[in-house]
Amino acid sequence: MTVETKLTMTEQDVRSFSASHSEPEAFTNLRVQALAAAEALPLPKPDKTKIINWNFTDFPAHTVESSTYASLDELPEQVKSLVDLEQKNLYIQHNNTPAFVSLDEGLKAQGVILTDIQTAIREHADLVAKYFMTEAVKAEEHKLTAFHAALLNGGVFLYVPKNVVIEKPVQAVFLHDNEEASLFNHALIVADKSSSVTYVENYISTVPKAKGLANIVSEVFAEDNASVTYGAVDVLAEGFTTYVNRRGVAQRDARIEWALGMMNDSDTISDNTTFLLGDNSVGDTKTVVVGRGAQKQNFTTQVIHWGKNSDGQILKHGVMKDSASSIFNGIGKIEHGATKANAEQESRVLMLSPKARGDANPILLIDEDDVTAGHAASVGRVDPLQLYYLMSRGITKQEAERLVIHGFLAPVVNVLPIEGVKKQLTEVIERKVR
Repeated sequence: MTVETKLTMTEQDVRSFSASHSEPEAFTNLRVQALAAAEALPLPKPDKTKIINWNFTDFPAHTVESSTYASLDELPEQVKSLVDLEQKNLYIQHNNTPAFVSLDEGLKAQGVILTDIQTAIREHADLVAKYFMTEAVKAEEHKLTAFHAALLNGGVFLYVPKNVVIEKPVQAVFLHDNEEASLFNHALIVADKSSSVTYVENYISTVPKAKGLANIVSEVFAEDNASVTYGAVDVLAEGFTTYVNRRGVAQRDARIEWALGMMNDSDTISDNTTFLLGDNSVGDTKTVVVGRGAQKQNFTTQVIHWGKNSDGQILKHGVMKDSASSIFNGIGKIEHGATKANAEQESRVLMLSPKARGDANPILLIDEDDVTAGHAASVGRVDPLQLYYLMSRGITKQEAERLVIHGFLAPVVNVLPIEGVKKQLTEVIERKVR
């Protein structure tokens, strides 16, 4: 059944915004077509979560004006704590404004591109058009992808040419400090053949309550023999309705690794899918979640195997407190012809309160005989034997519970490659479960 939804923006609004950013005509047309499609397309249908009454389309402002930063010394303290002040590969967005960008001169000379998405649309139109919402995420999938394509108002573009290995992480920080700002951000990461990069992004809200929407899409492409490690820590304020779609496409001998800390205080639906198209491709996804208050969250993680000898790993750990609820859907899909593929997944949820709810749903869809696959899932309280062991050594019950929770979420915290980001995630976990 199609739900009629009145959109806040008109075609003229979209055309005016596109013209103000000097976008190519082809991209303007893409926006307009997506807006028209969004009127009729249905919402996505995340399993076991009714989102029919969630607000995904009504918001106070499409863009807000914000300051830029001439140097890292001008950054707000909350952002300074996340970055290494010697960091040379850095993009910072302030609400909807590209506020700071820096790239090592040696990498520039090798052809690496790091810029905001709208500059990329203007200055690297052919390269962006090759990847933008053509394969990983498509505008016509449902209402939210179409809405995203029409109203994109921020994001980052990173291109790594053939045979270029970026040794130090590239970092993007998205600072939200205006309660009316909406984030229609798009991250487009392309690692060409035999290249390698680690990309880490942070979403950080410094307002207690938001009035806007967050409709965030990331597309990651690892060409033959390329490697992409994608780390993210999302800390968006209560009041957002948050849709996050992060997808990757791995070609022959390519590898995509995800380390995601989903710490939003808003109602959230998340789609994280890795397409293993090439033989010997690898997708490894690690996600940690903490829910509190009356949050409702749905996390769908998929690894879809097309390539022979492809390997897909999913690990998801969540902690729920108060009356928060979460759905963890893990899907390992092996298509016909993906012989010798391996699909493994583990989903576990800790519930800290009687009213908290967690649901872990492991799913294996296998259309090939010569494969291996497995899954594990659990939902429950903190293990009393673990608490007893710690308390028997003089640790209070509260401290023992805290240590168990941090250990439970450590698989993602420990693999984040930037110390400031690792510290941020640890502190957010501490604050949310205290």
